[in-house]
Amino acid sequence: MSLLISDLELLCEVAERGSFSQAAAARGWSQPQVSQRIAQLESALGTSLFQRHRRGAVATPACLAYLDSVKRALVELDNGRRHIQGAPALPEARVGCPPSLASLVFSPLIAALADAQLELFCHTDHSPELMERVLSGRLKVAFVLNRPTINGIQLEVLADSPILALVAATHPLSKVKNTSLATLAEERISPQWWGPDVEELIRLLRQHRRAPLPLHTNQPATTAKALALRHGFIIFAPAIAVLDELKEGRLVQLPVVDLPDWRWQVMMAYRSGKRPDASRDQILAAARTMGQDWRQALNQLVVASTRIASA
Repeated sequence: MSLLISDLELLCEVAERGSFSQAAAARGWSQPQVSQRIAQLESALGTSLFQRHRRGAVATPACLAYLDSVKRALVELDNGRRHIQGAPALPEARVGCPPSLASLVFSPLIAALADAQLELFCHTDHSPELMERVLSGRLKVAFVLNRPTINGIQLEVLADSPILALVAATHPLSKVKNTSLATLAEERISPQWWGPDVEELIRLLRQHRRAPLPLHTNQPATTAKALALRHGFIIFAPAIAVLDELKEGRLVQLPVVDLPDWRWQVMMAYRSGKRPDASRDQILAAARTMGQDWRQALNQLVVASTRIASA
C-alpha cells in the first residue's frame, strides 16, 4: 500500500492534538473517518501508532520515532513547492514559550537569528503542553518555567531569577531602606502570576491586612509593569522580567526583609537526538547567549542591591 501525503499530515495532526476527534473537527471530518485512515496507515506500517483511551490518543514510541522522518519529509516537500513557486526555500524552526515569557524571549531570539539561514515560527502555550510538543518533535526548542525532567528531553537552566517587590521610582515607598510584608499589606498590590508561590504570597499579605482589600493578580509582565508605572501599584514580579526598567531607574526594588526567597527558573527544553540539526543548534547557541546576558544582569542587580542595603 502506498502512503498518501494527506495521511502523513493527518498523522502529525492527531499526534499534535492528542485526539482523533479534535483532528477530525479541524478538518471537518467525522471521527470514524480519521480512525479508519490511521488504522490503514498502521496496517501499512505494521505497527501501532497510537494508544487509544477515553480522553484521546497518545503516540506510541514507534509513532514518535516515525514522526521525526515524516516531519522532515513534509518540510522538504514544502521547501520544494516554495522553491518551484519562486519563494526562498529556507529551513523552518518552530519554538515556543508561555505567554509570560514571550516578550522576554522572542524578540531577542529573533534579533539574534535575523541573518541566519532559517525562518522562526514562534508559538505560545503552557509549559506542560510545550514539553509535549518538544517530545513529539513539533517544536525544535521550548522555553519553559520550573519544569521537572522528562525522559527524552534535555533541560538547561538559562536563568534563575528572584521574585522582587517593586514600585515606580515616583512611589512614596521607593526611598525606604527596609520594609516588611506587614507594612506593605495595606497598599495597592498586584502580584504577577509567576507560579503557585503567588498563592502563598497572597495568604501572607491577607494575614497582615486589617480590612478585606482586594489583591489582584496579573499576567504577563507588561501588565505588572504598567500597574506599577502608571497606576501606583506595588507589584511582585521576577527580576528578569523587569531588568530594563530597573536599569533605567523607572522601577525600584523594595527591600522586604521577610519576603521568601522565591525563584523563577527560565529553562530551555529540546531533544538532543543523534542526527545533526543545524537549525536547532543555531537556536540553542542564540538562547545560551541570551541566558548568559540574563545571568550577568541578574548578578549586577544582586551586587547593586547589596550595596544599597549596606549603605
